[in-house]
Amino acid sequence: MRKFIKGAAIFLMLTGVLVLSFSNIVLAGGIVLNDLESNPVNLSSLAGRPAILFFWTTWCPYCRTELRTLNKMYPQMEKEGLAVFAVNVGEAGYKVERFLKNYAINMRVLLDIKGQAAKNYEIGGVPTYIFLDKSGNVVLLEHRLPADYKSLLSE
Repeated sequence: MRKFIKGAAIFLMLTGVLVLSFSNIVLAGGIVLNDLESNPVNLSSLAGRPAILFFWTTWCPYCRTELRTLNKMYPQMEKEGLAVFAVNVGEAGYKVERFLKNYAINMRVLLDIKGQAAKNYEIGGVPTYIFLDKSGNVVLLEHRLPADYKSLLSE
């Protein structure tokens, strides 16, 4: 009986380690962010469609450059069937809205006020792009929009 209990304990411990190790592979599920109109967006609803999540802040000059680049590319990306979101990290909605008055942003802006999505995706800084495949798996984390983004998401 002791061998069984010891074996079961080891099995449960290893299973827990494996679950924890692989739990970060698909991170879109369970994350709900509000857009600027306070409409909730469940990132797991993106399944079946490749997506780009762009994490940024209003105070970051590199973010502003990447935001302009992404905004120029957005109409083409939308035609290609990509879901594209600009995810502001750690700032209140009113501050983001005030900032966006100077930028004609075509894509949907989401608010990660508490930084939970950034934490879940292990964002080390901004700007950061997260590329998700059709299953919601993270394909790439990058600080600049790669020229070959289509090939990354078509695999």
